[in-house]
Parts: sequence; C-alpha cells; structure tokens
Amino acid sequence: MKIVILDGFTANPGDLSWDELRKLGKLEVYDRTAPEELLTRAEGAEVLLTNKVIIDAEAMSVLPCLRYIGVTATGYNVVDIAEAHQRNIVVTNIPAYSTMSVAQMVMAHLLNITNQVALHSNAVKQGEWEQSPDFSFSKSPIIELDGLTMGIIGLGNIGSATARMAQSMGMKVIAISSKTKEVLQKIGVQKAENYEQLFSEADVISLHCPLTSDTHHLVNQERLSLMKSTAILINTGRGPLLDEVAVAEALSTKKLYAVGIDVLSEEPPIKGSPLISAPRCYITPHIAWASKAARRRLIDIAISNVRAFVCGEPQNQV
Repeated sequence: MKIVILDGFTANPGDLSWDELRKLGKLEVYDRTAPEELLTRAEGAEVLLTNKVIIDAEAMSVLPCLRYIGVTATGYNVVDIAEAHQRNIVVTNIPAYSTMSVAQMVMAHLLNITNQVALHSNAVKQGEWEQSPDFSFSKSPIIELDGLTMGIIGLGNIGSATARMAQSMGMKVIAISSKTKEVLQKIGVQKAENYEQLFSEADVISLHCPLTSDTHHLVNQERLSLMKSTAILINTGRGPLLDEVAVAEALSTKKLYAVGIDVLSEEPPIKGSPLISAPRCYITPHIAWASKAARRRLIDIAISNVRAFVCGEPQNQV
C-alpha cells in the first residue's frame, strides 16, 4: 500500500517521527506540495495525508487507487467531502489534539497585552531603568485580570479550556454557546443572551467558533462599536472571523485597546494585512497549535487513524 504525506513539514519539521506509518505501507513524505505537484506525487497512492493541500473532485477523479484521505488537522475544508463520500473514499480528521496549546496561546497573548513583559525587559536591557529616578519603572499600563469579564464565543474543547484558565485568574466568564444555561452554570460560566450582550459587557473577547457563512466577519464594524474602548480582542480561531479592516480602524481610532491574534485571513500574508501595521496589534504566525506535545499527539492520532482504516474499522471519520 502506497502512503503519501503531502505536506508534513509543519507537523514534523524533523523533531518527531513517521516511522510507525512505514510499518503500514510504502511511505513517501513531502515537506510541501504545490498544486501542480499533487497528481504526480499522489499517483498510485491508496492513502493520502494532507494538511493544507486541497483534494478536490477533479483530483479524486484521476486518482483511481485512492481509498483514504487523512486530514492532519481538525478542520477538513481542504477536502471535497461530498465527492469523497460519492467515491467511497474514507476521510478522517484529527480532533482535539491542540486544546491546551491553543488555550495557552490565548493566555499568552492576553498576558502580553496586560503585562507587556517583553517591552519592559527590552527597556531594561537598553538601559532605560538605569536612567530612571524611581525604583519602579513603567513604560505602559499594567492591567490586572482579576474581576474582569472574559467573553468567549464558542465553548467547545478549546473555548472551555480557555474559560478554565480565565477563571483561575479571577475572571468572570460569559459565553455564546449551544450549551444550555444550566450546563454552563455547572462550570461557572454565564450564558450570554446574544452577541450584543457579550460584545458590550466583556473586557476581553476570545474567539473559538468555527468559520462558517454565519461567522465570517463575526467581528465587524457594528459589533466593534459595542465594545469598550478598554477591551481586548483575542483570535486564535480563523482569520476571517475578523473584518480586519474594521479591526485595524478601531485600533487606530482607539475605539479598541488591543488585539492579540494567531491567524490572518491570508496566510502567509503575501499581500500584507491591515492588522500588521495597526497599533497595539500583536500577531503570532499561526503557531498556537504547534507545540511539540500537540504535534506529537497529531502525528500519533494520524497514524492511529490510518491503522484503524487498514484494519477495516475507520475512526474519526468526517
């Protein structure tokens, strides 16, 4: 059986191993695959693993050996699922592998904004503290989280982990969630009645909902106008959840205090993004998911998915 990993570099840049897959068939691993390279590399493969390489109906139509597509991520929009089902091709994903790593990045962005550790550390190294007449030297306001309200949109695995972390720092948590008010009360979370309530009450908003036609530009000019000028926005979900132009404008006009994001609408931002040059906007390059522990879980689950398929008992099907 021929197994091809089309874009394995981000999950495994060399510090982990695909060896268990080699026990299941003839394995070919590519760091990256351009669209024009797909058909050549996938020719004869029964099993394809992809993260960002698109496997559409046209590709499936000329890959007669293909029986399985493993998406090495939670989201599976890179695969034409309807076409795969029509052709009896099994498609799987990797659920819940990066929960704690992403929630940790939410708090990293939040603490960076509220405490500005790097800013002050660099100032000390540049000798600014030495020139201060006082023992305490500050370049920006330090914001205490205890007593503030965290608004979370989407209370799945990552949203729930973020809620627990916020609560551990003394924050009140309100959420937009499909879970009932009674279920949320058991975990100390208040159910927001609507977006208007959450956007107007929250001191911090963290996005953890899927990207759909309903959530595209969820954070737009209208909802930004409801937020406190002291509010902080965190996005580790999907870039298009934000109207990036509107968010940049809110930062420039000081209608929004700060933004911490790990995702952009275009990645990498070849054409640039209004958020890159926006004031008080802190951007990490889509790395919230990428701790070594999370990547190890991803690879272990990906291999387990293939093994289950080979044994005739597919798991994590989509």
